[in-house]
Amino acid sequence: MSTKKRILFIASEMSPYLEMTEFSEIVNKLAIKANDGGFEVRCIMPRFGVINERRHRLHEVVRLSGINVSVDNDDFPLQIKVASLPNARLQVYFLDNEDLFKRKYIFSDENEKWYEDNNLRTVFFCKGALETVKKFGWPPDVIHCSGWMTGLIPAYIKTVYKKEPVFSHSKVVFTVGQNTFKDKLGANFTKLANINNALIKDKDLEAFKEATNTAMFKGGATHADAITFGAEKIEKKLLEEFGKVRGKKVLNYNAESDLTDYLQLYTDLAK
Repeated sequence: MSTKKRILFIASEMSPYLEMTEFSEIVNKLAIKANDGGFEVRCIMPRFGVINERRHRLHEVVRLSGINVSVDNDDFPLQIKVASLPNARLQVYFLDNEDLFKRKYIFSDENEKWYEDNNLRTVFFCKGALETVKKFGWPPDVIHCSGWMTGLIPAYIKTVYKKEPVFSHSKVVFTVGQNTFKDKLGANFTKLANINNALIKDKDLEAFKEATNTAMFKGGATHADAITFGAEKIEKKLLEEFGKVRGKKVLNYNAESDLTDYLQLYTDLAK
């Protein structure tokens, strides 16, 4: 039996598949460095329509098929594809859905109009990622979430999935990045985000209520066990609130970092 500690990266972007901010490259380097450093690594991200399946050699994982993700009393089929990260012996899993992700654009259309269902897409991805890990039967010691689209995952780990055996010992790292949108995820976002009324209380989703980019980062950081800052330009209120938090490990942004500080963070959390 493997004694390696397991690190799961859940990211909205990762080089070379999708590059929206500078952190996409850092996620790539972190995954490779952790894998080379003795950790067992897997990665999950959305399969946005702009990701070229042929170029990146994505193929469907038949054994993981058959998952339906329920959001607001609607069921959405989850298709899971996989690719091997170039120059590394690790796999990246892509979550797909015909209605939600097969578009030529990411969060806005060709006229830069914000997709009204970005709220639904976000909840689907966060819940889908955790359901995928359950299907793996692969208990991660550390889950590193990056990108505002992953903001709900720390809250879900601490509530709905708290007693799931696969997540019973998981610690969550959340990276606060640069704000990339000025729209809102809608007045009903926290309603959509409440995927289990019995296990999530209103106070658990309080940080997300503004449904803004900042709110998604705030919610993720609030429920995480450790916080990192993944960009030089961070919303001032986020720096003030999460730059130093009692009881949580915090890594400040360092453009010169060789990322060993992240590996040490993973090691400390996985003990």
